[in-house]
Amino acid sequence: MAIKSSASSRRLEWQLMLVHDIIVETSRVKSIRLKADGWAGHLPGQHVDIRLTAENGYRAERSYSIASPPGDELLVLTVERVEDGEVSPYLLDTLRAGDRLELRGPVGGYFVWTGLENNPLCLIAGGSGVTPLMSMLRHRDTATNRGPALLMYSSRRLQDVIYRDELDAMAGRDPALRIVHALTREAPPDWTGHRGRIDKSLIAANCFAPAQRPAIYVCGPTSFVESIAAWLVEIGFEPLNIKTERFGPSGG
Repeated sequence: MAIKSSASSRRLEWQLMLVHDIIVETSRVKSIRLKADGWAGHLPGQHVDIRLTAENGYRAERSYSIASPPGDELLVLTVERVEDGEVSPYLLDTLRAGDRLELRGPVGGYFVWTGLENNPLCLIAGGSGVTPLMSMLRHRDTATNRGPALLMYSSRRLQDVIYRDELDAMAGRDPALRIVHALTREAPPDWTGHRGRIDKSLIAANCFAPAQRPAIYVCGPTSFVESIAAWLVEIGFEPLNIKTERFGPSGG
């Protein structure tokens, strides 16, 4: 189902959301599912700001991408542990169902995919950079007419693939969706997929042809995103069709 991409001009206010439940994704990643009562809605690819306030008044804020599709009854944030971080350890270790979390959003209007476009969709993720792309895939999964889509996803190990079962199920029921995994550090003995980082040759062998003018979204660590974007341009894709989002150091 396509959604309008008109940006809201309203002022974003902090609001409290009830934690519905918390899902373990990997050994380092959990998804926090929040009751979205009063939520104004979002576009796939947007994020929210989270604010924690200590008893002494100290506050810490971090931004997290939204993983759920628009219109879902639960707002899903997927959080990866940052060692020595201020916010992610609390969210992963202390937060419980029934607690309330302060957030504001949605934020961002550039790195979004509305489903209104007819061209193919190419998503390239590194690690937890798959989170906003998962919102896009979940939104696409609800559409009646789905165009061709590709997710290229780099993870350290198979156990580190976030949303692994759901992605497998999506690809299994949708022949127009292809998923290409790249395992950079460790692969099972029977692994037949790509070993090593996503590189220019892997992109050229799997992505849509530049003439198809795919909508391309790349998300992950800064070095990953910059390398992928440069290779895409070298292959012949239009820079204007490539949207990027970088996950940089934030203190966790």
